[in-house]
Amino acid sequence: MKSIHSRAALFVSALLLAPMAVQAAPPTKAEYDAAKNTISANYKAAKDACDSLKANAKDICEEEAKAAEKNARAELEFRASGKPADGARVQIVKADGIYEVAKERCDDLSGNAKDVCNKEAKAAHVAAIAAAKSPNASAESRAEAKEDVNEAKYKAAAEKCDTLTGDAKTACVQAAKTAHGQR
Repeated sequence: MKSIHSRAALFVSALLLAPMAVQAAPPTKAEYDAAKNTISANYKAAKDACDSLKANAKDICEEEAKAAEKNARAELEFRASGKPADGARVQIVKADGIYEVAKERCDDLSGNAKDVCNKEAKAAHVAAIAAAKSPNASAESRAEAKEDVNEAKYKAAAEKCDTLTGDAKTACVQAAKTAHGQR
């Protein structure tokens, strides 16, 4: 399980911390078309590389390839338009890709571990989406996003309590509620 999370952490880091292209002059039509063709070729090569894998490893590989393609396309659109909304969209596309890959990784697990994995992935996704939207959001929207993030984190923490019983479970759920501002 540790290797799954380590690999996921590396993938998340690579996508979120990868610098977006410096906003210089927008690409020419020829540069834009060439970049689109390169993105498509890279996606095809990455997807073809997945063919040698089996079962969920293949599914994870394919999700990673899709995420990389969507990220590259979003970044290209941002470079072409230079619009702040497209810059925020890049972060949302990255968060969506990370979430899809994380859900696929959770499929290697079963029972409560799988449930916890999925809820943790959802909590991270909600937080990433909120962060991407927050620079342009009103104070009310940011407060609502914070509530959504806390609720998602609470659900992940509470799911971990399901392996417990009696007083230990009650204490675990209460600690999760306290930690994540739930009533």
